[in-house]
Amino acid sequence: MHRLHSRAAIYRLRIAALLVCFKCVMVPVAAGLLCYALIVHDQKLTLVAVGVILLTVFFAILQWLVAARTSCPLCMTPVLAKKGCTKHRHARTFMGSYRLRTALKILFKNSFRCPYCNEPTLLEVRRKKARH
Repeated sequence: MHRLHSRAAIYRLRIAALLVCFKCVMVPVAAGLLCYALIVHDQKLTLVAVGVILLTVFFAILQWLVAARTSCPLCMTPVLAKKGCTKHRHARTFMGSYRLRTALKILFKNSFRCPYCNEPTLLEVRRKKARH
């Protein structure tokens, strides 16, 4: 099992994972809220829905920036960023998303399996080997 090279890498992975989960929840909530506000003709609720959409866009941009630096320690591919790379043939999805599955594993299991090289990684800092 692979380990990460620094605490900062672990923090970036956790923050990016939270932002991925937030985005996956907030996009349908914002769309549903906007549809409901337009159906009932509530102007204040429409403004709230637009605010939620803008907040979701802000967090999606933030997630895009943070996720670009969340790399697998073996293949060095950003695991939470949208890349055009081919996924490993044994990589699995959650609700059709490789990134969402990886993000949930990071948050709840404290480890993940890279969707590109399919190697497991533990969210711990690797130990330095002693020199003789």
